Amino acid sequence: MRLTPPRFARRTLLPVAAGLGAALLAGCGHATPSSADGSGQPERSGASASSLQGTVTVLAAASLTESFDELRKAFEAAHPGVTVETSYGSSATLVQQVDNGAPASVLALAGTAAAEPLDRSMVKDSKTFATNVLEVAVPPGNPGRVASITDLARPDVKVVLCADSVPCGKAAQATFTKARIVPNVVSKEVDVKAALAKVKLAEADAAVVYHSDVVAAKGAVTGVAIEPRYNTTLHYPVITLVDDAATRAFVAYLVSDTGLATVQSFGFGAP
Repeated sequence: MRLTPPRFARRTLLPVAAGLGAALLAGCGHATPSSADGSGQPERSGASASSLQGTVTVLAAASLTESFDELRKAFEAAHPGVTVETSYGSSATLVQQVDNGAPASVLALAGTAAAEPLDRSMVKDSKTFATNVLEVAVPPGNPGRVASITDLARPDVKVVLCADSVPCGKAAQATFTKARIVPNVVSKEVDVKAALAKVKLAEADAAVVYHSDVVAAKGAVTGVAIEPRYNTTLHYPVITLVDDAATRAFVAYLVSDTGLATVQSFGFGAP
């Protein structure tokens, strides 16, 4: 089975060796929507939007690519003195990088379990801002005739998954265990976007991805729902790693009514 290399957008961080950290997020809270200035632009930093300066470096799970690109553009428009640099990839890889000194202001992960290796001494704050569930993505026209999760066990259906070490791969394995099937896997990819790309290119009959990825694909793939009794839900934490006004303002925007509505418009569930 083949693993493709990690991808990053806008700012690339070099892979580094794995580090060990203490368990995190045992008391992770939920996001509380707010708009501190009453104008729809939340501001918890104590500084006005026009006075904020600096760069916020955001490392986010690959499944957040489209929603965080939209958030970045809106936040920068409201805060012209702030630049938001985003990098996307496997949650496991991002945590590994942060543990080994990669610069980051904010870490947004697919599932709280992904944060367990993170050195908790780095964490200033953590909130759950979204949820997500798995879905089967198939090419338009569904040439493999996939109607349910159990069809992925058919020998004529070429299935692509995320690698076992990343959240979407672990969630898929949990779902297969509940459904009591062994899928006909032809490839495992480094993150959910790489798995989805195989279906977009018609190199696979099906991929197990997140519902949000099917929504973000905008018709490039078709989604086949997984029965709730088999499905797996992931809770997405946003972890603040530095304590400066621009970073606090970005996180406040993410968990505001406006920010949460943006994330949910890409297929994510409420926290």
